[in-house]
Amino acid sequence: MASQAVPNEPPTHIRILSLNCWGLKYISTYRHERLSEIGRQLALASPPPEIVGLQECWTQQDYESIRDQTRHILPYGKFYFGGIFGAGLAILSKWPIEESSMYAYPLNGRPTAFFRGDWFVGKGVACARVRFGPGIADVAEVFCTHLHAPYEREPNDSYLCHRTAQAWEISKLMRGAAERGHLVIGLGDFNMLPSSFAHRLITAQSPVHDVWRVLHPDSSLAAAINPIEQARNRPIPSAEFNLTENGATCDGAFNTWRWSKPLRKRLDKGEQITIDKDAPDPRAKRLDYIFVGDGGYSPEFPPPRWSVESAQVSMTQRHPTLRCSLSDHFAVEAVITRSPTAATASEDQLEKTESSSKPIYPNAALSLETYDEIFEMIRVYVLRERSQRRWRLAHFILSLIVSIGCMVGVWWVGSRTYIGFILILLSTLNFGAGILDGLIGGLFVSGELRALKEFEWEVRNAKDLAIAAQKKVPGSSVRASEGDKTE
Repeated sequence: MASQAVPNEPPTHIRILSLNCWGLKYISTYRHERLSEIGRQLALASPPPEIVGLQECWTQQDYESIRDQTRHILPYGKFYFGGIFGAGLAILSKWPIEESSMYAYPLNGRPTAFFRGDWFVGKGVACARVRFGPGIADVAEVFCTHLHAPYEREPNDSYLCHRTAQAWEISKLMRGAAERGHLVIGLGDFNMLPSSFAHRLITAQSPVHDVWRVLHPDSSLAAAINPIEQARNRPIPSAEFNLTENGATCDGAFNTWRWSKPLRKRLDKGEQITIDKDAPDPRAKRLDYIFVGDGGYSPEFPPPRWSVESAQVSMTQRHPTLRCSLSDHFAVEAVITRSPTAATASEDQLEKTESSSKPIYPNAALSLETYDEIFEMIRVYVLRERSQRRWRLAHFILSLIVSIGCMVGVWWVGSRTYIGFILILLSTLNFGAGILDGLIGGLFVSGELRALKEFEWEVRNAKDLAIAAQKKVPGSSVRASEGDKTE
């Protein structure tokens, strides 16, 4: 454990990096070799990153490999535990981590989709409070996450409600940090496009900015083959343009894990393959983000102002011997700059004085139509889950009847014939499947419906606050009792 040495002077620049490592145990190809090289590249970076968020770093072994190689530049770190197979999240820092917590998302996939694994890995938010100076505001609250993966295109994605609820939760956490007057850093693989509903929700409900959109406001909203991007009537971007201007971190032409099988076989044989930087790249998209906020909600003291100095896609190099990309994602990296507080103190103090008698409505930035979209999303998903629960419970009852019938059949034919063996086997397999469906329908689906009720109440309460803000009536219509209803 590194000594908790707080710097005497806070930094004027902070370099931040976020990377999905693709480190699934037993599944990801060359996992250990790639993650070891990721640690080496972080250690060799010049200038080095000062706050790093990692996703899909599933094993303690891989995390320790990265920690050992980067300890001289990132002496503080936390590997986060969660779910059945782990959270896959880690935060590394140049400065001391004062506090840490792992916040699990209430809505987090389905256990029946075991082939996808989202429910089993315990998706959530890794939270770390980093002290980078002696002052009361010299604190960064870092939030590292990996939202539920999309398996269909919006608005037909069956997990859209999950990702929306997760975006709502992390935006609440970031807003709370801003209200405490702290620097807010949200990073990770958000599995969302810049044009997505989740992206709009995060940037509206919390006082943070997407660093890439700050510097590249005209960058792509999706992959070039996506109808949303096609509607902009832009030419198909080149592979280089997608990196430098669109900030594409996934599915790009430069990433070897997105190549065709014949091309990857040539790479595995040791052939040096170079991608033309001017080649059309229609599938590249941006899924990895860094969000930054400067604590603008705190009424107690004027916070320091942070601006985005630079943003780039990094960790694009290949493994020196395997010749493959280090991950199926590239990293996103940003440098934020701190403005002198003295220059803005008087202005901030004036704003604080003028607004001290006015209530703060943090959700007022969302339009009323946005809340209605969420309600419709919840309604559709609740109907689906209630239907699932009925079918699963019906299957449980039917399996019970079939098993009893099989036992009666064994009683009549005797257990020494092959027919008796078949009936016993059928009864066992049938009842096992029925029990599993009964548990999922009776416990998991019911729990998910209750989580949806909590989410709906929060959204409805926020909408009432937004209406009150529009009418300038402080909180007169806040709902206080609907949350007590049960399923």
